[in-house]
Amino acid sequence: MPTTPETPEAPEAVAEGDAPVDTSEAPEAGEETTQTAETPEAPAEAPEAASEEAAAESDDSADAEAEEPVVVVATRPEIPDDIADDFEAAIEATVLQFREGDIVKGVVVGVDAEGAMVDVGYKSEGLIPARELSIRNNIDPREVVEVGEEVEAVVLDMEDDEGRMILSKKRAMYERAWGRIQAIADEGGTVEGTVIEVVKGGLIVDIGLRGFLPASLVDLRRVRDLDPYIGETITAKVIELDRARNNVVLSRRAHLEEALAEERTEFMDNLHEGEIREGTVSSVVNFGAFVDLGGMDGLVHVSELSWQHVNHPSELVKVGDKVTVKVLEVDRDRERISLSIRQTAEDPWETFASAHEVGDVVEGTVTKTVPFGAFVSVAEGVEGLVHVSEIAMHRVESPELELSIGQKVQVKITEKEDERRRISLSIKQALPDYQERKEQAEERRRAPRKPREFEREFGAEAEEHPPMPVDASLEAILRELKERGIGRR
Repeated sequence: MPTTPETPEAPEAVAEGDAPVDTSEAPEAGEETTQTAETPEAPAEAPEAASEEAAAESDDSADAEAEEPVVVVATRPEIPDDIADDFEAAIEATVLQFREGDIVKGVVVGVDAEGAMVDVGYKSEGLIPARELSIRNNIDPREVVEVGEEVEAVVLDMEDDEGRMILSKKRAMYERAWGRIQAIADEGGTVEGTVIEVVKGGLIVDIGLRGFLPASLVDLRRVRDLDPYIGETITAKVIELDRARNNVVLSRRAHLEEALAEERTEFMDNLHEGEIREGTVSSVVNFGAFVDLGGMDGLVHVSELSWQHVNHPSELVKVGDKVTVKVLEVDRDRERISLSIRQTAEDPWETFASAHEVGDVVEGTVTKTVPFGAFVSVAEGVEGLVHVSEIAMHRVESPELELSIGQKVQVKITEKEDERRRISLSIKQALPDYQERKEQAEERRRAPRKPREFEREFGAEAEEHPPMPVDASLEAILRELKERGIGRR
């Protein structure tokens, strides 16, 4: 009976961290290897030149991919002719040997509700249970893999109770993802993933493993409803990474802030004082209104809203209004922009001052009354003060008793100060008969004074007597009174 030539055992898979036996043949840790059964005719050693080249390539790749796990590829070797008739030797030559924890590569040969069957070159096909196919929960295996697809998986169990090899695609993804994410975190880069779940306190993002995105770091402002983010692809920074605890914390807000900072810097570099821009009112506050210029918000102070006096900004603008503004100041250090709405329109003071002089009578509208007078608008953006003494010809105790808000009145310009942009007005001087009534008042002041009752009785000279001495006796006083006739009927 002919003897069957001894077939060497297939070499064991190289696990991550194990030192390769032959540096000229086996790759450094981190390279993918294709492991096949060797035949007796296979050369024992590679040429020296090839060995040196392989060693050099191994050194280069070791630095770049030191964290990548070793993968055992299910590649079928050709059966040597001298053992083709020996079934057991042929099986021994073609079956790869694995250990638990190895990462293997194979082809999906079947998918059902239980999971996926994968041919990894072992004596039997391996099973990836549904729960080990993806980091997502409660998935349909047919949505994750399909027949003919090449996948990587970690060997969890060489043989379960039913004699099947149990694999995990999810854990192979973890092994691949950890090294990649660690490198991104070290460089301060960003990761991209799909939101797959809403959990207490935040979101779970598929980045090759389950990354946790706290609710406070989802956006620039606090987001109350997280459900709309399900299925969205987002970009975030890795702010915490702990492989021992299998913990990855992400921050989308940090990424948005970085992007926003770059946009703000670029925007402000292209913004110059004196420019006229279009914007949208984004908010209204007591001291003014914020306008979105398309990259940043600028403040229009209440004093720059209108040429007229404004009690509150909400009188003129509301959120959503489209406005034209002038850039007054760009503070790049503090990232602040000062704007003006009123300076985009013609200065009403210059128009009014050039058309009117002191002495002109114009029509105005009472806008406000105060204890010392009333303010009257004589043109768009031009108001003057009517002092209480200039409201009427008679004495006015309180302006609001004589005038009402919105009342139309004729006023005369009595003073005009171009530098201070102020005018003084008079209602009584604008009356048609003001001069006549003024002259009558002056005549009354110049008219002879009517004698008082004392003068009518005793004469004007009676008051010219010098006063009596204080130390005079009572008798002297009575005598003097008698001489003057005081007390007679």
